[in-house]
Amino acid sequence: MTTPTAITPPEYEIVSAWRVACDGGEGALGHPRVYLSLSRETGYVECNYCDKLYVHESRADEVLAAFGIKDPA
Repeated sequence: MTTPTAITPPEYEIVSAWRVACDGGEGALGHPRVYLSLSRETGYVECNYCDKLYVHESRADEVLAAFGIKDPA
């Protein structure tokens, strides 16, 4: 797994699909909808607009630990 950035993402979502859509989730204050493909190598992808981290459920423990995120679940 590649080393993630030193900055913790503002939010994250654990997903079951390898392709996701992100629109910022804030209605009129969001950003244009973009479609992102999670890397099967790393198990995650970050949105270039809002920095939201999408993590595939098969790699969630490993990725969240690498980013220093404690999963509340």
